[in-house]
Amino acid sequence: MFDSPLSASAYEILGVDPTVDDAELRRAYRLRLRQTHPDTGGDAAIFIQVQRAWELIGTAEGRAAYDRRSGVAGPSATDSGAEWSGWRPPPTRTDTRPRARSYGHPGGWRRERYLTLIREWAGRGVEVPDPYDPALVRSAPRELRRLLADALAEEATARTVSDLGMGFTVWHDVAVGADADDKLDHVVLGPSGLYGVMSEDFGGMVGFRRGEITGPSLGTRAPVTAALSRMRAIAKAAKVRFGGAIIVLPDDDLSQAVTPLGTTRGVPVVVVRRSALAMVLRQGVPQARAIGGNELFDVRTRLQQTVRFV
Repeated sequence: MFDSPLSASAYEILGVDPTVDDAELRRAYRLRLRQTHPDTGGDAAIFIQVQRAWELIGTAEGRAAYDRRSGVAGPSATDSGAEWSGWRPPPTRTDTRPRARSYGHPGGWRRERYLTLIREWAGRGVEVPDPYDPALVRSAPRELRRLLADALAEEATARTVSDLGMGFTVWHDVAVGADADDKLDHVVLGPSGLYGVMSEDFGGMVGFRRGEITGPSLGTRAPVTAALSRMRAIAKAAKVRFGGAIIVLPDDDLSQAVTPLGTTRGVPVVVVRRSALAMVLRQGVPQARAIGGNELFDVRTRLQQTVRFV
């Protein structure tokens, strides 16, 4: 909820300046609890965010740690402590456990685009020693922060799929058209079926209407419609049939682990919390067609010969 480049800070949720003293912070927390409590007409989702914000900055130790890693100019932001690296590229794996077959570079295109644009935004001749510095990221325009947030989301999905083992194959950053941004984040093939997967982060709670994801931060975006269109293009080129579409969101942005959105042209669509993705891929999307035996080998071969990367 608060680790996304798009999310509001804990101080913003509580409605205070990061420099307030502890007494004022506590008063603000109690006020926000009363304002957002569902029993008094408040929003349950915001009520939960207020409680989570207090968990992070309600103690001196917690506040100091949060200020160091979040990039806000809190009273303890300059305290000594370990450097936070949550937005930097993940380290290279060193263990030798069997992994899913993986092709492409998850989040790679968006990270490269972010690095280019953040330096352009900072200005010619301005040194940017750390493009992932939290203070720099939080001061950047939303579109730049969204690039980084989406890259992080794609990398998180890639780690989940990789841990499913050798029975799965995944293609990342799959090109659909001439525009590099018009891509399918992941194509996942396993015993439970063939899935098109989009890894998203909209920076807050979302809702659903008529089979589409809605929310104040989405604007005119229609992520389900876009995912299905991209899947159809890949299916036509590779002469394969997708069993389902999966939209992956941060846990805090969804009220339940798995939300079915119905079926479009025979393709079931589900929106899942990031922590539930492994379960869904192992068990399969409801109504999706399982793939096994020679068919699985044939589908993998067709995709391997057809897929292009951005």
